Amino acid sequence: MAFRTPSGIVVPAVTADQMREIDRIAVEEFGLSILQVMENAGRILAAHVISMIASGSTASAGGGAVTVIAGPGGNGGGGLCCARHLHNRGITVNVVTHRAASMGEASGRQMAILRAAGLRPIPVRRAAEVLRRASIVVDALIGYGLRGAPTGRTAELIELCNTSATRVLALDVPSGVDATTGETPGPVVRAERTLTLALPKTGLRRLSGDLYLADIGIPPEVYRRLGLAYTPPFGAADSVLLVSDDSPA
Repeated sequence: MAFRTPSGIVVPAVTADQMREIDRIAVEEFGLSILQVMENAGRILAAHVISMIASGSTASAGGGAVTVIAGPGGNGGGGLCCARHLHNRGITVNVVTHRAASMGEASGRQMAILRAAGLRPIPVRRAAEVLRRASIVVDALIGYGLRGAPTGRTAELIELCNTSATRVLALDVPSGVDATTGETPGPVVRAERTLTLALPKTGLRRLSGDLYLADIGIPPEVYRRLGLAYTPPFGAADSVLLVSDDSPA
């Protein structure tokens, strides 16, 4: 299946397994680093947060403050990078994560930068408070790596996000959605906007809310290695709105 831009450019969709292979080819055969693509994702995600803050009355909802809920994997690393870019622009940012000690190398480096800048993770016991006060909540818990229903603290944070957050921006895939099938085997984040990375995922075809695609720096030749017909859709922009014929009216 495919998505399209408002101007009619067709963008192919991929399954979670295809996206893993794209990531592998980009790193192992093209020499991109995880930190490079993570930086691009976080920077563009921050730009979307700023756009959402400016789009309405969100500044009055929490003084423009943003809360990022980050998991231990690459999706969480993108959220942490987003937090840094927002901090650099003078925006108050709170970061909630329950597995800081088990983060991967790249995500751990993002966390170390935040700590050096004076940003300390908020304990999960205070998550409801900072989610409720935030103008925008960034969901960076899981991404396309969901395997079964979210459990434990992850499920708790998803539920808190749904009950406490005013507006939610999800990174890549709303947490709890199967990136391939679109199924929701457990709790799922209800996002106003989703910024998906590199290529849209097949499970997003019935997504509620706006879907944007971010250019994280992967060359078109990587996609063509998988036999995908790909025309760069971005023009001079870093991200582009996508629509699917299956999207809810």
